Amino acid sequence: MNAHLLNIIKEQKEAIKVSMTLKEESQRFTKLLFKAFFDSETNAEEAFQNLETVFLSIRDIACPEIKGKPCKRWDDFMESIPDLYCSLKKDAEAIFNNDPASRSVEEIYLAYPGFFAIATYRMARVFHKLGLPLIPRLMTEYAHHVTGIDIHPGATIGESFFIDHGTGVVIGETSEIHNNVKVYQGVTLGALTVKKQDQNVKRHPTIENNVTIYANATILGGETVVGENSIIGGNTWLTASVPKNSIVTHNHKVEVYTKRSKSHEQNLNR
Repeated sequence: MNAHLLNIIKEQKEAIKVSMTLKEESQRFTKLLFKAFFDSETNAEEAFQNLETVFLSIRDIACPEIKGKPCKRWDDFMESIPDLYCSLKKDAEAIFNNDPASRSVEEIYLAYPGFFAIATYRMARVFHKLGLPLIPRLMTEYAHHVTGIDIHPGATIGESFFIDHGTGVVIGETSEIHNNVKVYQGVTLGALTVKKQDQNVKRHPTIENNVTIYANATILGGETVVGENSIIGGNTWLTASVPKNSIVTHNHKVEVYTKRSKSHEQNLNR
């Protein structure tokens, strides 16, 4: 092996500490917490005992300077569990009540990528509020890898959130989503411009109560507000606020020919 290359790799690892164990254990924590909540074959008490061990392990890897210190304790995380569990049940109920294809809540827990992505986001959000670095991003990126749904743990999402199908959904860091919002596949809540100096400003839109956003709609900008009870149609590109009770659609021309008429052939030959 080339000694020079090995030295370069060594120097890189000394300069930038990357722990694959942190990534793997963050994923393990996510899966175990999900099973503790919803898997009937998992003993919740035993699962939470194991979760405490994993929590302390990933906390100490992410923040070696606080290893063994009482800050960011397991008890701090556990305080959020009742609210977290209630929020996830409301999300599942929202999916069941709004999706005619759903046959049972059990199906939602087991088979709906939107629910898994939302659940993982809400779990990661607890770590984000605790101020622990990397862990929340690793958790939501795991859900992104599994479901194709990318929700930043810094986003603020209210109760009874419903993502249908979900593939390609992107929700940026400073997005604010209020209660009873429905989002379909391919929706982007993004920034109007991408500049590093805007890191600490609100870059992503606000979606108020009872809004429905249909497939492949793109809503951009930190000052953009979608008013409550509004409907954003599919393929819409929105960079300005809309008032409550609005219906926003994307108009495009579709021509359908049922037979090859002379006028049709003339159009094709132009």
